Amino acid sequence: MPLIKCENLHLHYDKTPVVHNVSFEVEEGDFVSIVGENGTGKSTLVKGILGLIKNADGKVIFDGISKNEIGYLPQQTSVQKDFPASVYEVVMSAFQNKSFPFYKKSQKQLADENIKLLGIENIRKKSYMDLSGGQQQRVLLARALCATKKLLILDEPITGLDPVVTAEFYELISELHKEKGLTILMVSHDVKRAVESSDKILHMDKKVLFFGKTEDYIKTEYFNKMTGGNENA
Repeated sequence: MPLIKCENLHLHYDKTPVVHNVSFEVEEGDFVSIVGENGTGKSTLVKGILGLIKNADGKVIFDGISKNEIGYLPQQTSVQKDFPASVYEVVMSAFQNKSFPFYKKSQKQLADENIKLLGIENIRKKSYMDLSGGQQQRVLLARALCATKKLLILDEPITGLDPVVTAEFYELISELHKEKGLTILMVSHDVKRAVESSDKILHMDKKVLFFGKTEDYIKTEYFNKMTGGNENA
């Protein structure tokens, strides 16, 4: 059974249709990238899956996982980038809805493990707002990992990062997928990186234009259009 199954999903913003009749499945162990042009409903779809937007029609089915067991890394806003808290406080905020203000020993241990895993031990006491974009994303990823053992959903996590940091972040996500066995569902505007990292691609244009294996996607007109007809672009 899939961890997530979308069936004929329709999503609206202020009664304006944004996502139409989307059906696809995310199996345990998948790395699925959602790609497409700007304004094609990629982020809206993710928010609909998470219940942040009410479905106009259709349904999202979870099997073996609940919404509060999903690690979610949303797009950052300028307000979030200036959040006045330490790195450790931001990571621990993953548990606020569960036991705040009295954190359990196991929660503190998990936060410490993920801080170490993401290589941010040396900045754990620093202010989040004083970090570089790449460091902030590592902190938010550590926070997301504290919420899940199965599934990470990432919404364009590399937006605004320089090419070197972007490459490092994609490598990090791939390692989490391969070594920790995490299922990944990621919105990406970087098609080249997406096909290098993912085993499945969902190409959106307010509806599903393609969903399937990456090896099949790179043979399609959609991939050619996104890359200018150059697989090495």
